[in-house]
Amino acid sequence: MKQVPGGVTAPKGFTASGVHCGVKKGKGDGNQPPTSKMPEVLEGKKDLALIVSEQPCAAAAVYTMNRVKAAPLYVTMDHLENGEAQAIVANSGNANACAPNSHEHAEEMCALAARATGLKPSDFVVASTGVIGQELNIAAIRAGMPAAAAALSRDGSDAAANAIMTTDTVKKELSVTCLVGGKTVTIGAIAKGSGMIHPNMGTMLCFVTTDCAITHELLAEALHEIVPRTFNRVTVDGDTSTNDMCVVLANGMAGNALLEWKDDGYTVFYKTLYGVFEQLARNIAADGEGAGKLITGTVRGARSEESAERLGKAVVGSSLVKAAMFGSDANWGRVLCAMGYSKAPFRPEYVDVKFASAVGEVLVCRQGAGVDFDEALAKSILSQDEVVIDVDLHEGDHQATCWGCDLTYDYVKINGDYRT
Repeated sequence: MKQVPGGVTAPKGFTASGVHCGVKKGKGDGNQPPTSKMPEVLEGKKDLALIVSEQPCAAAAVYTMNRVKAAPLYVTMDHLENGEAQAIVANSGNANACAPNSHEHAEEMCALAARATGLKPSDFVVASTGVIGQELNIAAIRAGMPAAAAALSRDGSDAAANAIMTTDTVKKELSVTCLVGGKTVTIGAIAKGSGMIHPNMGTMLCFVTTDCAITHELLAEALHEIVPRTFNRVTVDGDTSTNDMCVVLANGMAGNALLEWKDDGYTVFYKTLYGVFEQLARNIAADGEGAGKLITGTVRGARSEESAERLGKAVVGSSLVKAAMFGSDANWGRVLCAMGYSKAPFRPEYVDVKFASAVGEVLVCRQGAGVDFDEALAKSILSQDEVVIDVDLHEGDHQATCWGCDLTYDYVKINGDYRT
């Protein structure tokens, strides 16, 4: 796997764009005022994105497991029933969820995008993100769609990545290449997600493009296997959004032999896609609302991968653990406490816990009991941008890694007046 520039337009045959159309009234996207971690929100923030392939694509998606789903998800499910799509249209600033005329507006977004690009409405995946419960400003999207189509270019990934951001402080964009059957295959992706992150499906919004030739069935299988081990192991605040969606479009323009079986070519593609998702999962956790540091929780020596994952998510999702990480406090008892209510099987008297970062590591718990450790060293370790909580159960051969972030004052500031 080799990283290359270009994002979702790095694969052959894809163009993208992002423009400002004014989905939110007033200054910026209206999601909340700036905070110490957020850049100044300015008039003219991009809020409408397009991603278009020259050719029809095999398509696969995963969606939020929240029983309350936004209308764009249902429209996308309908459009992808045949396993094909050719383009994506998305807006920020409004979730188009639990709102008047939401289904009609989602369908109209596809119709507007189709008219502007010469495709069919059913060729489009549609997505929205922002405030829940407020009617979508479809008039702004009507006015802005021609400009979005006119701006489509091979250099448009950056604009599209910025157009889907809400409380994100940095864009999430990645593209890589690999060799499949002697042909260079490229995978590109953009994602957004900062708050209301506890996916249980895929991710907040993640749009993936590839020029790999692969069947819809195999693409869907790969997506459903990789997502649980990457995006589903991210938790920022324990809230699962109504709008989460992860979509992959594969147009086959790399020229590789069609991947129909789990052969060596498929294995390379699978591992590369896994690497892309894992990096984006880390990026999303690190940019959690108000976050100051990324928390990586690894549970080793477990009886099963499932129990390791359950324990890891409980640790990185614990408000008390997250608060301790914010204060760089080596309060390891909170780690064991979170493990204890996870409902995963383990023997507390076997557990070792270490804290680690770029400056070193410190053992704080051995066989379920505290040990003497250097508090100053522990403080230094926990003061870094990424902190690792390493748990060894000494019970088996399985492990899982999960990602979260610390809990800061800014999280409350951002969400205290998110709507207003």
